[in-house]
Amino acid sequence: MRVLMPDLPEFRALTVEGVTPLPYRNGEVPDGEAEGVVLWGANAETRSHLFAQPGLRWVLTLTAGIDHVQGELPPSVALYNASPLHARAVAVHILAGMLAAARGLHRFRDQQRGERWQPRRDLTTLEGASVVVWGYGHIGRILEDLLAPHGAQVTGLRSATPPAERDAALAGADWLVLLLPDTPDTRGIVGADVLARLKPGAWLSNGGRGPLVDTDALLAALESGHLGGAVLDVTDPEPLPPGHPLWARENVLITPHIASTTADLTRRGAEYTRAFLEELAAGREPGGRVAEGRGY
Repeated sequence: MRVLMPDLPEFRALTVEGVTPLPYRNGEVPDGEAEGVVLWGANAETRSHLFAQPGLRWVLTLTAGIDHVQGELPPSVALYNASPLHARAVAVHILAGMLAAARGLHRFRDQQRGERWQPRRDLTTLEGASVVVWGYGHIGRILEDLLAPHGAQVTGLRSATPPAERDAALAGADWLVLLLPDTPDTRGIVGADVLARLKPGAWLSNGGRGPLVDTDALLAALESGHLGGAVLDVTDPEPLPPGHPLWARENVLITPHIASTTADLTRRGAEYTRAFLEELAAGREPGGRVAEGRGY
């Protein structure tokens, strides 16, 4: 089995019986047939060359989201993602943002820049907080486990959750955490109507995709004071342009779409690839196959 893999030391070191690795890099794709592609760090031009390889049967993208490959693959090519590779880091990042917001760390950092010593009285913990996770899957379950020692109560929402049940959960939420993929059905799913259903002072955390949230509606909810604040690892547009009003909001914490990033991510990605290839080589179906129309 000939497999195109990133030309990186961690991937070059992989040895799986029955697999012939074909290293590629941006602008340099080996000629000849390949049964599979392990996608990591490839730009759009390189992806188009990779996906045009004769004999291609599957693609493994070492990401959770598949936005960058939607519409690019021939229908006959199976697509796999690597959600488990990123799940714990994303859950930890979301928890970190929630704790930072509860303890006002973003405001104290702003004070630090101005060399101001100004205690605050509006600090909280997550004890007794109602956390609604919209897009309750693997990441959501890990997040629930991480929140348990902090005394928070988690309610998971899925696509099959009845609207009345969803609206009741939103009305009682202290935190709304978004972990949904970007699909035609989810774009703009959190608009003015959803934000109005949240109780006054609730916070929003978006660890899914920027287009889930209507940015104008988010800004209006923040400016009116109805929304207590937001922790955003993803935005719409992304990246935020200079001068965008979200940059200046005191009660908004923004990170540049790095929730899944860890220093050892490339090594872990290579190990994930090894396990995936071993399953294929043994004639078993690996996990992570993306169903048509799904964002993850």
